[in-house]
Amino acid sequence: MGNDLAPDHDQDGAYTLGTTVDLHYAYLVGLPTWGGWPDWNDSGSFVNILADAADAHGVTPMFTLYAMAAEGDGNLAMTTDDNAMNLYWQGARLLFQRLALFGKAAVVHFEPDFWGYAMEKSPDGTAPVVVTAHAPECAGLPDNVIGMAQCLVKLARTYAPNAYVGFHASDWAGTSDQVVQFFKTIHADDADFVVTDWLDRDAGCIEAATDPSCMGRTGTYYWDETNQTSPNFHEHLAWDSAVHQGLARPILWWQLPFGVPSDTPGGTTGHYRDNRVHYTFAHIDEFVAAGGLGVVFGTGAAGQTDITTDGNEFKTAVANYFASPVGF
Repeated sequence: MGNDLAPDHDQDGAYTLGTTVDLHYAYLVGLPTWGGWPDWNDSGSFVNILADAADAHGVTPMFTLYAMAAEGDGNLAMTTDDNAMNLYWQGARLLFQRLALFGKAAVVHFEPDFWGYAMEKSPDGTAPVVVTAHAPECAGLPDNVIGMAQCLVKLARTYAPNAYVGFHASDWAGTSDQVVQFFKTIHADDADFVVTDWLDRDAGCIEAATDPSCMGRTGTYYWDETNQTSPNFHEHLAWDSAVHQGLARPILWWQLPFGVPSDTPGGTTGHYRDNRVHYTFAHIDEFVAAGGLGVVFGTGAAGQTDITTDGNEFKTAVANYFASPVGF
């Protein structure tokens, strides 16, 4: 289990639970010289600051590389922008060089959402991407989405063999069969695991529709815990299980929100309802059966319920789980 507090949040939140979790993750956003993560501390040492802090607490550091949104989420024009991709490969290389300095196990999660957008644009993975001009380590790979995916794994294996890496599978991008086929095409199954997410903020925040970060969505986001009506947890676990089986890679659920169950839709800032924490800890066996490696929780936007406003729901659930953890 893990807990993220991204760069604009308290980075030490996961260490205040009184229980040692397995992972602590943080975003690495942006590009070098553009105000991205390599600029936050000298020479990209932000990675080592967080990795060393995690290690000091007996926790494995995890990083979500989210740099392909530097010119806008879903803006695939960046893939053929020579200047931007030069900076992208500088940043990706720097991440793994920094993890090499750390020298211990770490987890890296590649580009949430990007692969879904890439799949929609180019199911065969042949859409052009600037790769080899700025990543000589990847000479011989194609300059397209396939080559980009392979190059990320290549950089990890070259510079930081202690790092475990995984690509992000988005269920909004297609059926499980379509995602599996695309991931096989780009050789994402050469990585160590697959990451997926269920919702990037509290369901209640979307229901309340008063926070700008939660507006503009339609549908039902508070799922049926009895799994009798749709949408429900079994439906999503079935999709995840199919991806796991198709790629023969374990699943890591990422950025699940901290909201507390309630029969009343919505909520207020910092106190929105959600039932993903509640369902997860009550049904660990279902996650294991679906091919689960682990679950990390975190806030995907400001104003969400967090571990200081959830009435200790997460803290209590974590303590109870680690008192008798489930083996794999």
